[in-house]
Amino acid sequence: MRPVERDVATRAAPSSAAVDRIATTFARLRAGNRAGFVPFIMAGDPDLDVTLDLLRAAAAAGADLIELGVPFSDPMADGPVNQRSAERALAGGTAMPAILEVVARFRATSEVPIILFGYANPFVQYGPERLARDARASGVDGLLCIDMPPEEADEVQPALDAAGIAMVFLLAPTSDAARRARVLARARGFVYYVSITGVTGAAAPDVAEVGTMVRMVRHETALPVGVGFGIRTPEHAAATARIADAVVVGSAVMQLVETHGGDDVVAAVGAFLGRMAEAVHGARHA
Repeated sequence: MRPVERDVATRAAPSSAAVDRIATTFARLRAGNRAGFVPFIMAGDPDLDVTLDLLRAAAAAGADLIELGVPFSDPMADGPVNQRSAERALAGGTAMPAILEVVARFRATSEVPIILFGYANPFVQYGPERLARDARASGVDGLLCIDMPPEEADEVQPALDAAGIAMVFLLAPTSDAARRARVLARARGFVYYVSITGVTGAAAPDVAEVGTMVRMVRHETALPVGVGFGIRTPEHAAATARIADAVVVGSAVMQLVETHGGDDVVAAVGAFLGRMAEAVHGARHA
């Protein structure tokens, strides 16, 4: 994999602002009265070539946006499946320049928005200005830094805003009105509602409770509201799609990567994502 500085960073910027790809996607979904399907894929697990194949399989299966995980050694919000996935990726030497090169190779043939999902340490170490420049050049659309709340985002968000990269923030079941106001004032692209307290993949969400919170957030922002954490089956996905603007599925995807891990991993993940996308897209009808 060639270093991003010698390839991606020297390419022309995308023809439209990165955040526009997110907005265009959600506008299309609204017009069709459908929720979006957003799978999570950990970059570098089992290696970056397979990551590229998984991104392409996700797009072919019907993903509307894709979260691309940036592995970190202390993923405190992730459950065991995603923790092990990050460990495997780091053991293979996965780092930001090569991740962005994968995005650039994917972007050459797909307009599906890519959201980098990770923790503050790798993003800050890479450097905010450098990150914004290289991420924009590679075709990244957004960034979700799970341990960087709005109060601590000034180090990173201005550079992202200037590059047209959406900084996505989290809301949780414990977020009160004041907290929601602070988050929504800084959020770009969409809002990610964490459907359960705890780590990724820990339990299935209570759809009725999630629906109450999503309706409340919609009264407070015009941004789309995506829901994730604990969604593992087509039934869970369809139920969530009836109340949210997007459904995020992560641990279930990486569990398949861990289980298969061989030549059939892309086919297995692609088939699963196809079933999940069908469930999400079929949950609402115009």
